[in-house]
Amino acid sequence: MPLEIVRNDITKMQVDAIVNTANSKPIVGGGVDRAIHKAAGAELLTARKKIGAIATGKAEITPAYGLHAKFVIHTVGPVWQGGEHGERELLASCYENSLQLAMDNGCGSIAFPLVSAGVFGCPSEIAIAVATQAIRNFLYDHEMEVYLVVFDHKAFKISSSLFEDVQSYLDARYVEELLEDEYRDDYRERRRFTEAPTYLGDEACAAEVSDLPKFLKPERKRSLEDLLAEVDDTFSESLLWLIDVKGKTDPEVYKKANVDRKLFSKIRNNPAYKPSKSTALAFAVALELNLDETKDFIGRAGYALSHSSKSDIIVEYFIQRAEYDIFAINETLFAFQQPLLGS
Repeated sequence: MPLEIVRNDITKMQVDAIVNTANSKPIVGGGVDRAIHKAAGAELLTARKKIGAIATGKAEITPAYGLHAKFVIHTVGPVWQGGEHGERELLASCYENSLQLAMDNGCGSIAFPLVSAGVFGCPSEIAIAVATQAIRNFLYDHEMEVYLVVFDHKAFKISSSLFEDVQSYLDARYVEELLEDEYRDDYRERRRFTEAPTYLGDEACAAEVSDLPKFLKPERKRSLEDLLAEVDDTFSESLLWLIDVKGKTDPEVYKKANVDRKLFSKIRNNPAYKPSKSTALAFAVALELNLDETKDFIGRAGYALSHSSKSDIIVEYFIQRAEYDIFAINETLFAFQQPLLGS
């Protein structure tokens, strides 16, 4: 996917460029800066000294030496001073300048830490919001794989009000599903000791069958011809039709879905293509489908929303509120340690 949040050690990322949260002076600082210099080797500091001082919000590039990457992009984030001294704008510049520098040097992939979120004191939720907005603005006009790397989930925080609201929604639906499962299991256990009707010949049996839950009612046998006659459009056909109906362009939709152009091309050119569930849901979000429309749409790829899946419930939470920002959804999914939407 074009933007992916991952839990990893940034020095282990195998990408074209790794971004270093550098000190403005050509010295080795702490945190990410120290870890990158240690992994790259002494040559990185020598290259960094040749650059000299770097102004806040600016970025410079060097070879990556002992790292898995080709380049290290050094950017200097702002020290947080309450948010009233242009910190957000300077922080956004760190991402904008780093991305442009990566593009100018032919990079197809780049990994960022959360700039300024460590010893520089920027609140995590603000650092994340600024990062994702700057990255999404860049990806709207460019193709690149961008990774936002965090060392652990504790370092990644969405707003407390959103987290609590989603947690409440999650708890209510998850408990509801557990109770329904308990009821179904109990019902099946009791039915083991009663004789189920085997035909609908008399009124008594017909009445008993009518009282059964839907999943226990006998279905009328249908021929293969009958079943094939009911086949709807495939997922791919439905996707393309919806894009046209909603008056959107292909790039507008696949970028909003956090899906790369190559994958979208595969879907467009193969009517029988079956996407992953995360991709199907990403397109439902990009098309701003309501909950019923989403269920029908992903059903064409063979998927369903389930209250036994925390990730499904979180996606449902946003769709029910008509909030279709896939980056906000993915930030929330990551905060709850669930897989992200996209390719």
